Amino acid sequence: MAERGPVETAPSSAGAALGEAPASRHGPSLAELLLLASVFVIAACGLVYELAAGALASYLLGDSVLQFSTVIGVYLFAMGLGSWLSRFVERQLIGVFLQVELLVGVIGGLMPAALFIVHSLLPPGEATGFRVLLYALVLLVGTLVGLEIPLVMRILKRHFSARYGLKDLVSQVLTFDYLGALLVALAFPLVLVPHLGLVRTGVAFGLLNIAVAIWALWLFRAELRAFGAMAVACALSAVLLLGALFSAEQVTTWAEDRFYGEHIVFKQSSDYQRIVVTDGGAGTRLFLNGNLQFHSKDEYRYHESLVQPAMAAHGAPKRVLVLGGGDGMAVREVLRHASVEQVTLVELDPQMTALFRDSPKLAALNGHALRSPKLRIVNADAFGWLEQQTEVFDVIVIDFPDPSNFALGKLYTASFYESVDQHLSAGGYAVVQTTSPLIARRSFWTVVTTIESTGLTATPYHAHVPSFGEWGFVLASRRPFRLPTQLPPGLRFLTPEGMPGMLQFPPDMARVPAEVNRLSNQVLVQTFEEEWGAAH
Repeated sequence: MAERGPVETAPSSAGAALGEAPASRHGPSLAELLLLASVFVIAACGLVYELAAGALASYLLGDSVLQFSTVIGVYLFAMGLGSWLSRFVERQLIGVFLQVELLVGVIGGLMPAALFIVHSLLPPGEATGFRVLLYALVLLVGTLVGLEIPLVMRILKRHFSARYGLKDLVSQVLTFDYLGALLVALAFPLVLVPHLGLVRTGVAFGLLNIAVAIWALWLFRAELRAFGAMAVACALSAVLLLGALFSAEQVTTWAEDRFYGEHIVFKQSSDYQRIVVTDGGAGTRLFLNGNLQFHSKDEYRYHESLVQPAMAAHGAPKRVLVLGGGDGMAVREVLRHASVEQVTLVELDPQMTALFRDSPKLAALNGHALRSPKLRIVNADAFGWLEQQTEVFDVIVIDFPDPSNFALGKLYTASFYESVDQHLSAGGYAVVQTTSPLIARRSFWTVVTTIESTGLTATPYHAHVPSFGEWGFVLASRRPFRLPTQLPPGLRFLTPEGMPGMLQFPPDMARVPAEVNRLSNQVLVQTFEEEWGAAH
């Protein structure tokens, strides 16, 4: 018998459309490379939409692991649903894939802008409508993303079956899929959000999905029955997203102006948070991730109450540590005491300290305290910084945001207060801002219980701050707290005569049983969310 020569395979229609020679077994064709690159882009875009939805939910509903967990859970379920639905696509795979890409690009790309706009239009405190839209969009986008990879795999298998067995096909596609996810997971918090913002990031990746649709349209133009209609749809989608890209800043500004209700004089997304400063007829306000941090009309009540009892009780503090409080207001109150020789401010976000040091209007609010020669600014995580230091301080002022997530909740744990104790001088005092004993009663007393569990004496007290209502604080020390008889001059709120009343808690704020907040349980975060969620 005559020996048979090598079996030849017909060129793929994609390769034929490009005028290529049949794909050899020694290297992928341009068509294959473009399709595999599309898997990389699809994975990147899909993860961006997921992260953007989780970040927006955290910003607008409260910075919480709960928001990311529920968004990611719904998104993954929807992807599974989309993968299951792909089995029912039997004809016109390329046409369906193009339609899915256009829908993902438009809906996913515009999702952050739509959520911002809807949130700004809802009445204050009304979150139900926003949640319905959020999870509806997450479900829809996740389903569409779940359709993409199975369709790409089937297209590759159909057009390049001579090159790939099932094992090789799955390996190639999943490799590109995971690489795309890795790149975006790193770029999203470090590059994309800080430099583009959430709205522009979403639109930019929506355009990448449209780009995938356009090159698939070109690759398979010979097979598409409705080439003209698909080309028009691609063009319209690209024009829509390009318009959104150029107007993203205006959309964000309009939505934030509506949400904050006052003229925004500064806004920036740092590596850690969204910083917004507004200026209205009543004064200046600072918001972090949408949560009010101070109002210039009454911040003195809060900061005097936070700082002065501990400073005055000590008598003559020389070395003071301020944890948090990057706005410099607490440092301003510390510097009222002539005995102070050195203040160390540990603030995670360098953009916060730079803003309140360099902006003339904001620096005036803290009395230019962040330029004091007595001040040393350290931009670091307070938990880790304390563990690495051996310094001892006469007074430690702890001015962190409320424990609305686990990253903040660790700063209210027994482990953290034990570390604080190690850095407190024998006759020193620490003071913690501790949410509202009226609105978040169990949360407040959880902090008291946690401090007491470390062996420190806890002295709770409260003050009325109009922007926040009744607000709580806790002094921690190794000796009993004695009310000071003298305070520094120039205070606008605190007096020695008025301080005894701050230690009295009426029945609706009186102590209730509470657990110790530990790193292993973080009960405070859940309690805080329950109480503030019920209040709104």
